[in-house]
Amino acid sequence: MLIVLPTLLLFHHLYVNAEYSICRMMGDPSYPLLSKDGDINIGAIFAIHSKLTLPSFEFTEKPQFLSCTSVNLQDFRGAQTMIFAIDEINKSDMLLPNVSIGYKIYDSCGSRLSSMSAIMALMNGQEFAAGDRCNGQYFINAIIGEPQSSASVILSRTTGSFKIPLISPSATCECLSNRQDFPSFFRTIASDYHQSRALAYMVKHFGWTWVGAVNSDNDYGNYGMAVFLNTAQEEGICVEYSEKFQRTETEKIKKVVEKIKQSTAKVLVAFMTSFEMYSLLEELNIQNITGLQIIGVEAWMTSSSMIAPNSFRVLGGSLGFAVRKINIDGFADYVIKAFWDTGFPCEQRYRNTSQYELNCSRFQDLLMMRNYNKDVPEQRYSSNIYKAVYAVAYALHSLLKCTEQEGCEKGPNIQPQQVVETLKNVNFTVKFGDHVWFDSTGSTVAQYEVVNWQQDSDGSIQFKAVGYYDASLPPDQRFILKTENIIWTGGQLKRPRSVCSESCPPGTRKATQKGRPVCCYDCIACADGEISNETDSNNCQQCPGEYWSNTENTECVLKAVEFLSFTEVMGIVLVFFSLFGVGITVLVAILFYSKKDTPIVKANNSELSFLLLFSLSLCFLCSLTFIGRPTEWSCMLRHTAFGITFVLCISCVLGKTIVVLMAFKATLPGSNVMKWFGPAQQRLSVFAFTLIQVLICVLWLTISPPFPYKNMKYYKEKIILECSLGSAIGFWAVLGYIGLLAALCFILAFLARTLPDNFNEAKFITFSMLIFCAVWITFIPSYVSSPGKFTVAVEIFAILASSFGLLFCICAPKCYIILFKPEQNTKQHLMGKTQTKS
Repeated sequence: MLIVLPTLLLFHHLYVNAEYSICRMMGDPSYPLLSKDGDINIGAIFAIHSKLTLPSFEFTEKPQFLSCTSVNLQDFRGAQTMIFAIDEINKSDMLLPNVSIGYKIYDSCGSRLSSMSAIMALMNGQEFAAGDRCNGQYFINAIIGEPQSSASVILSRTTGSFKIPLISPSATCECLSNRQDFPSFFRTIASDYHQSRALAYMVKHFGWTWVGAVNSDNDYGNYGMAVFLNTAQEEGICVEYSEKFQRTETEKIKKVVEKIKQSTAKVLVAFMTSFEMYSLLEELNIQNITGLQIIGVEAWMTSSSMIAPNSFRVLGGSLGFAVRKINIDGFADYVIKAFWDTGFPCEQRYRNTSQYELNCSRFQDLLMMRNYNKDVPEQRYSSNIYKAVYAVAYALHSLLKCTEQEGCEKGPNIQPQQVVETLKNVNFTVKFGDHVWFDSTGSTVAQYEVVNWQQDSDGSIQFKAVGYYDASLPPDQRFILKTENIIWTGGQLKRPRSVCSESCPPGTRKATQKGRPVCCYDCIACADGEISNETDSNNCQQCPGEYWSNTENTECVLKAVEFLSFTEVMGIVLVFFSLFGVGITVLVAILFYSKKDTPIVKANNSELSFLLLFSLSLCFLCSLTFIGRPTEWSCMLRHTAFGITFVLCISCVLGKTIVVLMAFKATLPGSNVMKWFGPAQQRLSVFAFTLIQVLICVLWLTISPPFPYKNMKYYKEKIILECSLGSAIGFWAVLGYIGLLAALCFILAFLARTLPDNFNEAKFITFSMLIFCAVWITFIPSYVSSPGKFTVAVEIFAILASSFGLLFCICAPKCYIILFKPEQNTKQHLMGKTQTKS
């Protein structure tokens, strides 16, 4: 209880003092470098100097002011652009009539410490209400700057809590697009999200799939590189290495350069600020690394700080994006005269007084720029600062309800949060034609020039525009490049190549190398029957059923159709022997006909002999139906013709064999068997045997006839055009019936081989049937195992071989006697009744 009571009294005392507090300045105030009072004030922070000398922080005496040196010409021109735009607005009768805009421009010297000091000074001001009480009013309504993304992140977190709008002309980090973290941040430049993706599109456009990447180790570089790497992966670009560093990390920079030196990638994407890029450039020069095609970003591509005596050795031919270069009418003249007469705080009337020393001593290095304006046409960010000032002016114009006739309302006090809400809806066009509005992230539309580092005839470095990227255009028109105007690294006119593996030509596919990125691969030839008709194909495509790949595996062509044709050597040979067999058969028939009255022709029924010769002719001819392209009719004809003609032939041979046996039986006493097997019965038996085969064939053709068939299973690269059997049972029934008759004929002939005639025809029939059966028994396994057209050739060979066997074994002995032994062509000799000479 004793502790709680004093504590409550202490809090009550603090509350009373806070309610009636008196504003006191703690420490020395921070003064703007350039300032002018107005009805409404705009703050600004620029790194007008680039080097900062820190005072001693030993805490033994009061710290001195920070000392800034080395003029940063780009930001100095930015400050001049801001003052120029404010002067234009103050003179305008259309925009903010009868309201003047003032400005307070602070120099950050490129230091976060100075930036924070400046932002605090802008937010608090130095004015007090009556009675030295805090008036509770904001000193400024908007702040323009910082140019750097990292500084903008820090300042936006500070100003965001108070809803003070911060408008940057060049902070491009995608991280600043987060409206939840940075609700009052705006910028008159696009987010790096667009630039990062455009970088990947550029690399893809030039066919570079193997690149290195280096970025600044800060918000700007890390966020930008992350978007680039994601987009590169989507576009099929491989990054060999990705390194980052800060300009103060000397050892890290050396390691990064060593990595670049050892890599095989010929393209380097540098997503860095000008400070880090300059440090990298120095180390690349020290290690004498040249020949890299460097791709850059707007932060350093056109920075004058990059131009040094040896920089072109490394950066010559570099490609990258830059903010569009726009000429602001009247600005070049303004920086020579009007700025120094009105906007510069060092006035001539103080030249001989101590006041001059106070006001002007810290501007001596700036005074050296008084008569210099050659850099003005190269300023690329000036237009963004110009647009930022006008955006604030249009927002104020709307809040003050300004009209051309009545002017603006000066009564209401404008709060910064009102300016924030109004900036979200501004929409205007500046005098050089650009349309200005902010999207939902507080950024403007992405518009870049593609610039190329080239060297003029006098040795000066030129940033030549070779294309553009405009996100406001349709997708197919956003990115335009004039490749013919580009000078590549080393002054080459030929575009460098940067790939891990060379492109796979058509007819091959890519096979990723194990453990390496997808851009590193081997080219594998497509397998037979597969094709790839484009470069760098990931897979080979299988050809459709009736197609096969050509020798290069680049296109599918119709498979070669294979069948036994009349024009090939095998077909010609088979046709020759077929016709030769017909010819011999015809000659034998003619010979028999001419000697038809002789005993040897009349023996065993000459009618059967002629019918046999006729059937043999048909057997030879039926082999021709197996040659040529199979058709529906030829498939049905070849097997039925073969079956019927051979049955007819075997029936005749069987008839002749029975005649021999019956003739022998007829010579026995009391035998009258020949009356049961006379000529009529012989004809009837031949007809009956043949009719059975005809019925089998008709049944086969009716149920499941043979038909043309494209066999694509045996050979993958060609089609075998053959006759499918339709019903295999029908085929083997036809063949089996022939075999049955042949076996029966062989048995009967074998039994009659020893009959006591000088010319025993049964003996020759036995030999013919032996050959016939041997041929067809051999045919079966050969037929089953032979591929393609050889199956048909085997069948034709079996037909011809068996036909020649029958012809020669049965007819050749008779022809020999007729032609060479006519004296034996007598009945007595045939019957074995002739007297033998002593």
